[in-house]
Amino acid sequence: MKKCEITLTVNGEQLTTMVAANQTLLEVLRENLGMTETKYGCGTGECGACTVLLDGTKPILSCLTLAAAMDGRHITTAAGLARDGQLHPVQQAFVDESGIQCGFCTPGMVMKTVGILARTPNPSDEEIRHGLEGNICRCTGYAKIVSSVKRAAELMADQSAAE
Repeated sequence: MKKCEITLTVNGEQLTTMVAANQTLLEVLRENLGMTETKYGCGTGECGACTVLLDGTKPILSCLTLAAAMDGRHITTAAGLARDGQLHPVQQAFVDESGIQCGFCTPGMVMKTVGILARTPNPSDEEIRHGLEGNICRCTGYAKIVSSVKRAAELMADQSAAE
């Protein structure tokens, strides 16, 4: 299989790697770059565990995205949200509201939440549930995840007001 060199900015760091034409962004993040916080769930775009942010706020499924098509783009994984040792407000909200159980879906849920709040800073329960469609959690029943998103909206509003 022919390979090509791509450059990605992942979590603020510019990285160059060789990729096969059929290699997914998920494979590149996990295997080439060692960023295992992005989870392999289903590999078919059904579970959302592999969600990352494209260019800051757009959630994408990295298992369905060809890495070669991402050349020059900015990718954020769950590990890239924290700043200066402080959790991102969305991450903190998931901790505060116990939106985490086994933790497998958490990176994808957090990334999807960042996207939801970028579009709708104060979403209703219905908007949250709709926004989280495609991200599966087998543990929580989603009530604590919805409360985590609402708490994240509060924390982000407080942060914006303080700036």
